[in-house]
Amino acid sequence: MRIVKNKITLTELKEMARAMFGDLVKAVVDVKREIMAIGGELHSDEEAALLADGSKQENLWGINIYPDVPGTDWIEIDSVINIRPSQGNRSRGIDNPEIRKKVIEIVCNLVER
Repeated sequence: MRIVKNKITLTELKEMARAMFGDLVKAVVDVKREIMAIGGELHSDEEAALLADGSKQENLWGINIYPDVPGTDWIEIDSVINIRPSQGNRSRGIDNPEIRKKVIEIVCNLVER
């Protein structure tokens, strides 16, 4: 598992995917700090790493990255850690379109495709 504060290559993501799940890498994005943790077995593992690194839970959102998928479908927003009724998010996705857009922008900025 690793916290990404600078760019990571698509090749690195593909290697991580093959080592863990075959075709995907789990990630948690901090929308305030614009960083992400990747490569954990569970989103909660990455969430814990970011919390230990100074992130706040309300800024963390879980996703899956499919490095071999072309186009815009390579990011899947789906994680149990996203279920937060207290923040108005009642699904495993990200219900707020602004937050969803920010997560995608951060991932696109951190991954060299």
